[in-house]
Amino acid sequence: MPQEIKLVIMGSGGVGKSAITVMFIQSVFVKKYDPTIEESYRKPIRVDDKPYLLEILDTAGTEQFTAMRDLYMKNGQGFALVYSIISNSTFHDLRAIRNHIIKVKDYDDSRPVPIVLVGNKCDLEEKRCITVQQGRSLAIEFGLDPDKQFFESSAKNCINIDKIFECLVRQVVASLPPSRKARCIIL
Repeated sequence: MPQEIKLVIMGSGGVGKSAITVMFIQSVFVKKYDPTIEESYRKPIRVDDKPYLLEILDTAGTEQFTAMRDLYMKNGQGFALVYSIISNSTFHDLRAIRNHIIKVKDYDDSRPVPIVLVGNKCDLEEKRCITVQQGRSLAIEFGLDPDKQFFESSAKNCINIDKIFECLVRQVVASLPPSRKARCIIL
């Protein structure tokens, strides 16, 4: 039986959270923007030759659904924090989201929350306002390894989509207590 892992995709509205998730689940690019309230997806995956069943929660990016966020954060085991490289505000919104996750999860530096930082829409290079270096710097500010936990992605061109989820799975597994880790790998 594969280990179940709960991942949460978070960020402001319009950054491409749903497009990333649907590309990962169905290999289809969603062209039109339809604001999400909450969508849940399940997908089996193999990472490092071990089976996992991902439950992925694609969250609302609008402020009117912030009451639901605490529940997402409490139940989630790993988080993809997504901004759009063509929007300064979506980049700056992530500090508050990340800080709230840390508070809700009650984690500290000795036990970091599994997080990846994702700069989406890298196919729109001509409209870019957030540089790769700014993304890497924010990853460092969040205590992440910018070479392993920061990705620029394109849901449209399927760039780094699988890597986002594989990285989160590895982090979640590494963060599990030893008793749960043992159960994950025994098949």
